[in-house]
Amino acid sequence: MIYVQLLVVFLQVGLFSFGGAYGAIPLIRDAVLSYGWIEEEMLTYMIAVSESTPGPIMVNLATYVGSSQAGFLGALLATTAVVTPSFMIILLVMTLLKRLLKKRYVQAFLQGVKPCVIGIILATGTHMLLRNCIASNEETSFNMTATLMTIVLMLVYFGSRKVLKKALSPISLIGISAVAGIIVYSFP
Repeated sequence: MIYVQLLVVFLQVGLFSFGGAYGAIPLIRDAVLSYGWIEEEMLTYMIAVSESTPGPIMVNLATYVGSSQAGFLGALLATTAVVTPSFMIILLVMTLLKRLLKKRYVQAFLQGVKPCVIGIILATGTHMLLRNCIASNEETSFNMTATLMTIVLMLVYFGSRKVLKKALSPISLIGISAVAGIIVYSFP
């Protein structure tokens, strides 16, 4: 039964996640939490690990969830399921619908999807930021370490744009974040 659930869930994620991996995170989050496969805190950690490791985030998350629920076969099934819709759609677009992409209605649809994707990514980032910076105890309190690290990383990112006259690459920012996390959280 778990194999069927993994197949259906990750086929849906692969089919309905416009905007790539960041657009898929809310879909994966909802599915994983509704089935009780992973706790939300562990999912947040896995998203961070997926961003830091080579490969698409959506594929890394699918592989991890499949592996944690059904071993190697579950990982293979979830990974295959999440990439199959994109692969088939690209094949279809490239072979049959190449001329259709030049039509103005299709272009209008694609332009209309862009703000939605930006909104989904912004909502996911805001949710993760608030989840990490606000500790949910009996009374809400701020996690000062996470909040200060977030502020410092924002200053590094925006400060580098002023100083270097260009933005840091996401890989550089992830590397800086990893080093800062190791330094700050390694020492009590």
